[in-house]
Parts: sequence; C-alpha cells; structure tokens
Amino acid sequence: MDRKAETQNVEVKSAHLGCPKRLYDTLSSFSNQNGGGVIVFGLDESQSFEAVGVYDLQDLQKKVTEQCQQMAPPVRAVFTMAHWRGKDFLAAEIPGLDYADRPCYYKGAGRIRGSFIRTGDADLPMTDYELYSFEAFRKRIRDDERTVDRASVEVLDQKRLSQYVEEKKKNHPKFSMLPEPVILDMLNITRNGKITLAALLNFGIYPQSFFPQFAITAIAVAGYEIGDADREGLRFIDNERIEGNLEDMMEGALSFCRRNMKVRTVIDPETGARNDRTEYPMAAVREAVLNSLIHRDYSIYTEGTPIQIDFFKNRLEIHSPGGLYGRLTIDELGKARPDLRNPTLAVMAEMMTESENRYSGIPTMRKAMAAMKLPEPLFENRRDEFVVTLFNGELEEKDHEFIPSGSTEDMILAYCLTPRTKKEIAGFLGMKTTWYMMKRYVEPLVNQGKLQVVPALDGGRRNLKYCSSVLREK
Repeated sequence: MDRKAETQNVEVKSAHLGCPKRLYDTLSSFSNQNGGGVIVFGLDESQSFEAVGVYDLQDLQKKVTEQCQQMAPPVRAVFTMAHWRGKDFLAAEIPGLDYADRPCYYKGAGRIRGSFIRTGDADLPMTDYELYSFEAFRKRIRDDERTVDRASVEVLDQKRLSQYVEEKKKNHPKFSMLPEPVILDMLNITRNGKITLAALLNFGIYPQSFFPQFAITAIAVAGYEIGDADREGLRFIDNERIEGNLEDMMEGALSFCRRNMKVRTVIDPETGARNDRTEYPMAAVREAVLNSLIHRDYSIYTEGTPIQIDFFKNRLEIHSPGGLYGRLTIDELGKARPDLRNPTLAVMAEMMTESENRYSGIPTMRKAMAAMKLPEPLFENRRDEFVVTLFNGELEEKDHEFIPSGSTEDMILAYCLTPRTKKEIAGFLGMKTTWYMMKRYVEPLVNQGKLQVVPALDGGRRNLKYCSSVLREK
C-alpha cells in the first residue's frame, strides 16, 4: 500500500496469525456511508504497512463472513484474492446500505452501542443525533410540525398570519367554507389547538423566548481563523446575535454581511460611471443564509445550536446545524431533487421570505460567484453540520487569477511526480494561502486517488508530502 495510510473507505488488517476478532466497528461504519469501503487483509499497520500476507484464504473468508452475519442487517461482503511475492492477500468489499436501511450495527452490542460511522481512518461510535437522523428519515418524522407546548396562537403576529391564511383562501376558495380552527390545522399552523414549530418560526413575534438557540450568531474575525487578532489585539471586528422569525433573521443576517463586506468602486474608463462591487455577491449570500434557515435541523438534538456566520479575511462561512438530509450527497447538490427535511416550514417560508423553494439555491450561489469570477462555493457535509464557504477573491494576489481547475490540477500532478509538501506546492503555484490551496485543489485530488499521501519520516503530519506516481520500493 503505497500511501501507507488508511482512508475514509480503506481499512487494513494484519491476518497472518489468524482472523482479526473484532471487525464489527469497521463493518458498521463502512455499511453506514455512501460507497461503503474495503477491508484489506495482509498488511500490518504496526509495521509501517508491511505486506505480511494472510494465514489461510479459505478460513479467513469463512470467519469474516461469520462476523458479517452478526451485523443487523447482515453484511454481504464481496471477496477478492491476490497473490504477490509468495504471499496471499484478501480484500473484502463492504457495500454501503441504502439510507433508509441504516444504521447497520453489531447485534451483540445493540443498536445504540453497536453503530459506528467512518471519520477519516477512524471508526467512531454514532451519536444519539446521528442515530435519530436515520430514524427520522425512515419514519418520515417532521420536526418542523412538532407542537410547542407553552405556545398558543396568541404569540403569533396576527397580521402576518392573517395575510398567509387569506392568501391560501384566495388560492383555495373552498377553505372559506371551513371553520377557522380547521383551516389552521389543515395549513399545519396548529395541531390539536397547539401551534407548530413551523408556525412559530414563520409567524412568531419572538420565537427565541421558547427556543433561545434557534437564532443566528455572527462574527467578523480580523484574520484567517477564529482567535486571530489585528494589530491592536482586537479579535472580533463585529459580533452580533440575530433573533426574530425567519424573515427577521434573514434580514438581520444580510444586514450584518453587508456591514462587514469590503466594497470596491470600479470606474468605467469609457463612460466614467461608478459601480460598487461587494466582496461577495449578495445573491449567493442570501441563498446560503436562506438555506441554513429553512433546511437546518430543528430536532430536539440541535435545540442548543444556533446557525453560525463567520467572516474571515479570505472567506465567509455559514454553519447550519445538522448534516445533509436523506440520500442527497455533496456531488448531487444542485443537480438532484433533494428530500426535504422541513417541508411545512419551507412552504410557509416560500411566501413569507419570498424563497422560491424550487431547489435553485445551490445553482444560484454557483452562478453568482462565477459571474464575479470568484472561486466556486465549497460545500462540506460534516458529522453534525453543513457548511457553505464563499471565498472573496482577495485570498492572495495570485490566488484569484482563476486558472482553469483542470489546468491547475495537471500542473500539481506534474509537479508532484516528485513528492512535495503543501508549502512547496503552494510556492509552485504562487499561492501564499495554503489553506485555500489544500481545500480547493490538493484534497480533492487525494480523494480521487490522483495524489497519494506520503508519510513523514518522523511519523508526524506537519511534513506530509504528496505524490502523483506510485513510489518505487527502495
């Protein structure tokens, strides 16, 4: 194994002395991710991934299959055998389960303790929230329709509520024939006389009196990371907590963003007309904020987590509690029709916040950034949050020359025929901001298998190198 490292979808096991006794954690984590993973038997991680081979191909397959049968649902591994330099090796391909069938767990430990998720090269126990996410999708639990016990219709903005109901009556005239309580129930505003969370967030006068953290916290940082300070020691240039209903929070967030954006004035050399260009396209910022408000997780597991907006010197980040919902993957964003986590809230917000609710948010962000010749937005699905990052084009002088990505990738691959550190790659490209360079170019190439990670001699991570060719054994 040339990388001498495990990855998100590759686990190595030494099996020259017998079958590993506990494969359950890896069987679970691979089954619970898109694309599954592969367990390679015959490499010893403790000996720098030395090729030690396996003790017996036939018996190893039998014992691995026995462990697969201890999983719920049972894992159906696909085996591949290889013979190299007089030694036998075995690969077990573990398919990823359909989202509705997850989690896969070890029956001996039970669903709560036996469910794992893959993070990098580690198998980590699933949190209560991660387990709930699978259950909520499978059972179609709608957290936006749960009732708010301490609230009644009186805590809603009656004018806004009346406008919404009248608009629905106009579109559906027969609604007028029904009693008002029935109309409110049919519109998902109430359930058995109690208001729903969707109604509180869209029409509430002050929703945060019931859910203090269903809000937005926004900061502007002087440097590139939280904790960086300016010359006067100031860490936060701006810091605000944004509250209210969804419309109030959206307007407050956009106001915060405008206030903290740099604005360039461009003079047309022919007409002399003045044009002000914001640091980020407001269309992209609006869609990112709106998506976070409408599609965040509103379950009891995220009640203590607000949406976070972070302004840095080179980028803007919007953190939304809860990962992507359902089967949707990062690669499918803006292309496939997603499962809606909060359909009732989204329908109400379509009128109250003028959101289109037509799955156009991601394409709009991409088009707006491209129109200003800025880098494409970065979308990240983390364990407990979804993050949108917009880069401002002022990363460093050469970071925004907008070399076509294919050309830049080819340059990196050619340069890394000899193993290079991230600082060397950044210097070669003329980029001083290694953080952006790693996120935009190097990490995607590693994930695609085009670049290999070469461990440092001291075993640390600081001096890792990257190579685009298979290293020859010395």
